[in-house]
Amino acid sequence: MGTTVTHAPAMEGLSEDKGSEPRHGPVKPERPAALKRRRRENLAGYLFMSPWIAGFLLLTAGPMVASLYFAFTDYNLFDAPKWIGLDNFSEMFGDPRWRHSVQVTLWYVVVGTPLKLIAALGVALLLAQSRRGQAFYRAAFYAPSLIGASVSVAIVWKAIFSDDAIVDRTQKIFGIDVGGWTGDPDMIIYSLVALTVWQFGAPMVIFLAGLKQVPRELYEAAEVDGAGKLRRFWNITLPMISPVLFFNVLLETIHSFQIFSSAYIVGGGAGGNACGPADGSMVYTCYLYVQGFENSRMGLASAMAWMLLVAVALVTAVLFWSQKRWVHYEEGAR
Repeated sequence: MGTTVTHAPAMEGLSEDKGSEPRHGPVKPERPAALKRRRRENLAGYLFMSPWIAGFLLLTAGPMVASLYFAFTDYNLFDAPKWIGLDNFSEMFGDPRWRHSVQVTLWYVVVGTPLKLIAALGVALLLAQSRRGQAFYRAAFYAPSLIGASVSVAIVWKAIFSDDAIVDRTQKIFGIDVGGWTGDPDMIIYSLVALTVWQFGAPMVIFLAGLKQVPRELYEAAEVDGAGKLRRFWNITLPMISPVLFFNVLLETIHSFQIFSSAYIVGGGAGGNACGPADGSMVYTCYLYVQGFENSRMGLASAMAWMLLVAVALVTAVLFWSQKRWVHYEEGAR
């Protein structure tokens, strides 16, 4: 009696399946219609970006490249630039007024920036507490940052600190008779520092945002352990807001190096004392303006501008290098 062997249906097609495509099928190439649609979308994106691209090339990148070329030329805005190599830089380093402008600018940065940040942090600590009218106080303290850089405020500031004005009269009440600050070569720089400290609103708002992120549980635990306000501020508040502090230090330092309008207006504007009496408010950008537009030495001014760029880049690099020692980030927050 013979037996018939039958093959399971699943086994019949084994030989046929060898070399066949994966079960999900071959990867289909993108259709021409989809390619055309993607190209149209990309073209639309570039068209929307074209105003910014044109503005960047014409108003930022183009002038930067041109100024780099002018830095190695003798150029007075009227005649064709003449290549002179490193002569502008040699003259710049040997100019005593240029060295004086560097000293004034460094003094302004080293003194004005910390005072501004201290004022901003102090007011932020006060406004971080819940109180009535908190929104009004925040807006009132922030307002000077919006108008502080305007020419009109600089003119008013100059009038306040001039001879026989409100500051001079207030000093005389307390027996201090030094005259107006804007007319004194040794005092005018202090009026500029006072102006920048008055504009602490922008860093104050950033500090407020950082203070809101500090967990209240840390303060409660420290208070239970007997830590006072000063110790809680030093061991909890400062480490927790150190990233925000670093951001403000970096931003305000760069802004301080770029000060111009207030120094130029308070110093006297156009003329022989454009940068203050006896160059008392001769910040770097003010002397750059004098060389470029009053003395028509655009080549030398371009060299000064690139030196300022290099200096700001070096200071920024140092700040980023130093943050490893005093800025504390949360795990994985970098």
